[in-house]
Amino acid sequence: MTQIADIKQEKPTRASVWKSFTQPAAWTMFFFGFASGLPFLLVAGTLAYWLKDQGIELKEITIIASAGMAYALKFLWAPLLDHAELPLISSMGRRRSWLLLAQVGVFAGLLAMSFFTPSQLGLFIAATVLVAIAGATQDIAVDAYRIEIAPVEDQGALTAVYSLGYRIALIVTGMVALIFADHIAWSSIYQCMAVLMLVPIVANLRAKEPEYTRHAPATWRQAMQESVIDPFADFFRRYGWQTAGLFLLFILLFKIPEQALVGGIMSPFYVDMGFTKTQIGTITKLYGVWVGIAGVFAGGMAVARWGVRGPLFWSVLLTALCNLTYFWLIANPGNLLVLTGVISVENFALGFLGTAAVAFLSSLVNRQHTATQYALLSSMVNLPGKVLGIFAGGIVEATSYGTYFVVATLAVIPAVLLMLLLWKKMGPTQTQA
Repeated sequence: MTQIADIKQEKPTRASVWKSFTQPAAWTMFFFGFASGLPFLLVAGTLAYWLKDQGIELKEITIIASAGMAYALKFLWAPLLDHAELPLISSMGRRRSWLLLAQVGVFAGLLAMSFFTPSQLGLFIAATVLVAIAGATQDIAVDAYRIEIAPVEDQGALTAVYSLGYRIALIVTGMVALIFADHIAWSSIYQCMAVLMLVPIVANLRAKEPEYTRHAPATWRQAMQESVIDPFADFFRRYGWQTAGLFLLFILLFKIPEQALVGGIMSPFYVDMGFTKTQIGTITKLYGVWVGIAGVFAGGMAVARWGVRGPLFWSVLLTALCNLTYFWLIANPGNLLVLTGVISVENFALGFLGTAAVAFLSSLVNRQHTATQYALLSSMVNLPGKVLGIFAGGIVEATSYGTYFVVATLAVIPAVLLMLLLWKKMGPTQTQA
């Protein structure tokens, strides 16, 4: 809360705001945001529609679409981007060279997916995994680039422009891809997406490398000590073993109801409910994105007004309960008004929770280990739900969609109990740490 008060006292002039949003780095971050958003759905939700059209079994769809788990595991190779230089292209600078490698990986992987198609399933899965790993690596490089390319006072503007590019990419790979899928082959769509990747590649080639000198550890062992072990040790030192353990357990659990529905299970569900790809794309990938943005702003205002604890608690609970609204859709298959209502409630709740979750995780981070601790904690948030999503298809085939939605909802109970136990630890003193 003290930090928020300090921010309110500092009223930037109109000139400084204009400069923040019009600096070359802001335009660069727009294209980098587009690059980060482009592969995300193409290895998860959008991919599931393609697999569904090819007659792939539901349990196999959710397993293949779980390639997106690379985004939850990216902290495992993040130290590479800090401590290793790439041969041949290292003259570009460490950030841009790693980013270029990742961008080329996404481009090549999307083309490979379009050429192999699910008819050559083994090669197709390998290409999908390549896109997921390259996309996750790209996120690491872009986050590091953003932090190092501009001072603290410009980070808000760069993040806003990055988010705009990211969400435009989600619309293109979500709504636009689904609408096109009603008229042209999926392989052609993925080829078009690969071509779009050339735009941020050109932006990277023209971008400026951050003027940031980082201490390089003498050995890889020392690098791992500083990048991975010390941040974890610091977390337990500050909170104590018992409290830190409870915090980590809560972090692992509180987003399971959301993450369980992020993978490949929802795409076949919408199709089975009788909706066309155009309808699904328009409502879930276009309209839903803007409802989510409204939720993000509402969450930000709530955190500013009441702090982290209350908004986080109610948004965790509300997001879980939103899973039960899909019973309304099961009872009214093919009804566009019902689909719109369900997506409105769910996406607003997800946007609200997203802001509260970022504020909560940020409050736990020691500024001496900001990037590493945040990467580790945010990865922990997404991992358990994605694991559940792998088995989603099998659960649905053995029971029903409704049963799976109930399971995903009840998964919130341990998180709620843990938060009540940690309630006093999440108060003003903790958030100012």
